[in-house]
Amino acid sequence: MADEQFPAAQSALKEYQSLEEQMASPEVVTDPNKMRKLGRRHAELGGIVNAYNAYLAVKNDLEAAKEMAGEDPDFAAEAKRLEGELPEVEEKLRTALIPRDPDDARDTIMEIKAGTGGEEAALFAGDLLRMYTRYAEKRGWTVTVQSENTTELGGVKDVQVAIRAKGTPAPEDGVWASLKYEGGVHRVQRVPVTESQGRIQTSAAGVIVFPEADDDNDEIDIDPKDLKIDIFMSSGPGGQSVNTTYSAVRMTHIPTGITVNMQDEKSQIQNRAAALRVLKSRLLAMKHEQEAAEAADMRHSQVRSLDRSERIRTYNFPENRIVDHRTNYKAYNLDAVLDGDLQAVIDSDIQADEAERLAHQQ
Repeated sequence: MADEQFPAAQSALKEYQSLEEQMASPEVVTDPNKMRKLGRRHAELGGIVNAYNAYLAVKNDLEAAKEMAGEDPDFAAEAKRLEGELPEVEEKLRTALIPRDPDDARDTIMEIKAGTGGEEAALFAGDLLRMYTRYAEKRGWTVTVQSENTTELGGVKDVQVAIRAKGTPAPEDGVWASLKYEGGVHRVQRVPVTESQGRIQTSAAGVIVFPEADDDNDEIDIDPKDLKIDIFMSSGPGGQSVNTTYSAVRMTHIPTGITVNMQDEKSQIQNRAAALRVLKSRLLAMKHEQEAAEAADMRHSQVRSLDRSERIRTYNFPENRIVDHRTNYKAYNLDAVLDGDLQAVIDSDIQADEAERLAHQQ
């Protein structure tokens, strides 16, 4: 039975059912790109549909129990119980209907760059890479290093990775839904391995994140004439060549000046394709950032995730303390966080974002 109180939920249910029919058609089953796009939307609507069905079940059972309450005291008791449940399922449905970031279910490209602090900053950038890699492993995601420049001591000058979920996750379980809050400046306070006097120093690393675009994304159209492509040898620690073929690619988008380096793949053709995908992702992120800046209901969380200069977190080794400066989250388990136990920190950002979205709906 439909309910006129939530027309948006009715529309979502109709679209959800239509998507299921489309996904079962031979045309879509044999086209991975179409299946991925429809599957992402299907997962996005799934939370609304589940909440709507739960609401309808309670509402319809309540109506039936009220009709029978005069004849059977057991139904009267059941009606009273269901009346207590109804506000809760209504609230869950209202929360599900709050618009989400449309990119939440997408995979993510992450760049980590050593900032001020020389070799110590590079070592910290390496610590961040390991932290995100271990966190991804705990979530069942894959991490692919696309380009990396390391130091003699094992630090990371800069690295770019693709972090991807398996299958088509629900939006709340998507890579971007969690990692979009990681963009900004991460500051470390500790005694560097290069420090002989035992003095605590402060250094930093920058993290940039953006959702990965689909290969066939029609939001971004790149004219080949707008690309400058340079070919070079892949390099390892200290600038050493890791192979003897010119397979690495540097792709520059002339209109924006965005440059992408790709050397992870084995062939030049593969590196070109991977570089183009990352370039599309960066241009898509730039487009969405501009749209958010122009929108009246711009969310601060989106701006924060794209603001590369904002100090978002401090990692204090002497006190084993981690602080998120946006939410005032503080804990004394830095060793566990650096080993990938990052969920509580990320949850503080998600909860602050959800509270803000709820406030804008009222």
